[in-house]
Amino acid sequence: MDETVPVKTPLGKISMLKNERYSFQVCYDRTDIIDSKVIVYLDVESPLADVIKVTKVQHIPSSMPTYNIRVDDNYLRTAPGLYPDLLEPIREKDRLVSDKNLRTLWFEIAPEGKMEAGTYPIKITLTNEKGEVEVELETEVEIINAELPKQDLIMTQWFYTDCLMQYYDVDVWSEKHWEIIENFMISARTYGQNMILTPLVTPELDTYVGGYRPTTQLVDIVKEGDRYTFDFSRLGRWVDLCDKVGIEYFEICHFYSQWGAKACPKVMATVDGEEKRIFGWDTEAAGDDYKNFLTQFIPAFLKYMKEEKNGADKRCWFHLSDEPNEKHLEQYKLLSNFLKPLIEGYPMIDALSRYAFYEQGLVDHPVPGTNHIEPFLENNVPELWTYYCCSQAVDVSNRFFSMPSARTRILGVQLYKYNIYGFLQWGFNFYNNQYSYATINPFVCSDGEDFVPSGDAYIVYPGTKGQPWSSLRQVVFNEGLQDMRAMKLLESLYGREKAMEVLEEGIEPITFKKYPKDGEYLLHLRRVVNELIKAKVQ
Repeated sequence: MDETVPVKTPLGKISMLKNERYSFQVCYDRTDIIDSKVIVYLDVESPLADVIKVTKVQHIPSSMPTYNIRVDDNYLRTAPGLYPDLLEPIREKDRLVSDKNLRTLWFEIAPEGKMEAGTYPIKITLTNEKGEVEVELETEVEIINAELPKQDLIMTQWFYTDCLMQYYDVDVWSEKHWEIIENFMISARTYGQNMILTPLVTPELDTYVGGYRPTTQLVDIVKEGDRYTFDFSRLGRWVDLCDKVGIEYFEICHFYSQWGAKACPKVMATVDGEEKRIFGWDTEAAGDDYKNFLTQFIPAFLKYMKEEKNGADKRCWFHLSDEPNEKHLEQYKLLSNFLKPLIEGYPMIDALSRYAFYEQGLVDHPVPGTNHIEPFLENNVPELWTYYCCSQAVDVSNRFFSMPSARTRILGVQLYKYNIYGFLQWGFNFYNNQYSYATINPFVCSDGEDFVPSGDAYIVYPGTKGQPWSSLRQVVFNEGLQDMRAMKLLESLYGREKAMEVLEEGIEPITFKKYPKDGEYLLHLRRVVNELIKAKVQ
């Protein structure tokens, strides 16, 4: 917003594979327009016009772009202000008002394998109300005759059905709610997410002690004395919807409370004809009543997924508790020893950064933060996951408003180099303040009321008519995943040694904390990778 067009790098030759998404920007300010107050219109002329999506980059307020004490020199700005992030859909003959500030149109080419290999021209014209041409730009796109391989990285960002229910003011599990959920699932899948947080019971995440999020429980439960019966019909609809949109894995919500695993999640059941809460903050995690519940609930759930949903049990990953630390080791050990026999043969993951939890066999797949991953790499933990959230603010990649896009995108080559198996981030659409005392409007409050740096809590916006509106961070993150997949393709054609040679040519070895900071490295890398791929597929 506070930059000028001349400081931007001009667009060079565009090359892409047949099934990836390629984005570029057209920046303009009043120096590009004859009259600073003129209203201009956009026209895109190209054989690719039907697969080009155009959005307006809109600025979102941020009162907390960074932590005061946790910053490095790789931020764009650290002061509160307006930051470019929202990609607002552009309408046909939309009016684009020019002013003294830098404005940006975001173009995303998504052929989805439908276009033949070849070179395609693109002509972009901005005209005024009189039909006079204000700006005219041309470029060419080469589509290479190859496709990115299927993403084998498991990727999840926590998906909150209650935030959608609250923002759009719809009843839980109403038809409108399901419609909105589907729209947001499609957005998640389009940009690389293939696992989804599945609320068998209402997730006990980011709530204050004693507080509860709105009930979004997928399973209906009836309690009769010490016996439970379960109706999985709604869960079945969830599974079917995931299959429809292409979600492959189910991330089963945590069985114990966050940050210590001391209490139970909110569980609702019908008791003597009345629905009531039977577990929560006031029930001990290791108590006999909750153990009795889980010994009936988990086997019934797995049986349903296996027998009624065509073996979908094998697509399930389980959580115990989120972000335990050394103080919680004994409690976590106690609960792990109880839980693991119930889910024997199924993987368990948890976001934790202390190697001792894995060393003692308490979790199958530890998910350390990117700034704490070194001990896990040094010990060659198999099928290793990693994550980032607000804490990963110094040296490592993240997706804050205030970070350059290259810092977000670099994660893809890091995931490739270290053969990372899965990636987790906690906020696909978290539209609450800290501990969920209240909801927020993400268009005007991007930091959860001084909760986390802007960009941490959500990566999509709740647009009109129940449709998600993307962010430039969502697109750029997916471009990093595409880089990872392109490297996998290169490896399949030339071998791992050659791929790593290309990845680190002329630079110091990449780690999660050390990597090229400028975007030109990534653009150059993809030019080289694409040319090598092209040479093999011609």
